[in-house]
Amino acid sequence: MTEILLADDDIELCSMLQTYLAGEGFTVTAIHDGETAQTEALKDHYDLLVLDIMLPKLNGLDVLKNLRQQCQKPVLILSARGDDIDSIVGLELGADDYLSKPCNPRVLAARIRAILRRAESVSNIEQIEVIKVDDVELHTQSRRVYLRSQLIELTATEFTVLEILMRNAGQIVNKNTLSVDALDRKLTRYDRSLDMHISNIRKKLCFANNDGIKTIRNVGYLYVR
Repeated sequence: MTEILLADDDIELCSMLQTYLAGEGFTVTAIHDGETAQTEALKDHYDLLVLDIMLPKLNGLDVLKNLRQQCQKPVLILSARGDDIDSIVGLELGADDYLSKPCNPRVLAARIRAILRRAESVSNIEQIEVIKVDDVELHTQSRRVYLRSQLIELTATEFTVLEILMRNAGQIVNKNTLSVDALDRKLTRYDRSLDMHISNIRKKLCFANNDGIKTIRNVGYLYVR
């Protein structure tokens, strides 16, 4: 079974989510402070971390920052409704997605499944399709990306976004289409997730703001050959 680590100091909420997610086929371990979350998240048996930002001892953003220095395990962050800045910072630090609290358990389960689908690796052996555009190589089976032969660490979501853009290099990819194909959901008016994932990819591939991946205003993105 898929094992989820849930880090939130709201014990009642954790209990409710544990019960619901168990019914959806997940095994959920709940913890209630940031220091424990940071230690537990590095254990291999957890497939995904659901991480509240407001945690005692060590806040969720610091947990995420420290975690990303050691691994690319999928992370979904929870933020209080209206805390858009915290959500954006979480995405900048490498979260795969976010939800505002209070969250609908059904939506949470759907987001978890979407992230896990993106994180699945077909094989660790590169017998495979390699997509190459200029100095960037993307290996689809091993889900690895190289810039001038140097391995670039991407989250599962960043990899999926980049793969779609590179497959369509030289063509504009509509932003709504990219959101559905990469994040498994329609784009909503105030959702900045896609923008932040694009920003992270640009930084990791050393692209300037509009080099490599161009933003086509009110339309979408263009991976430049």
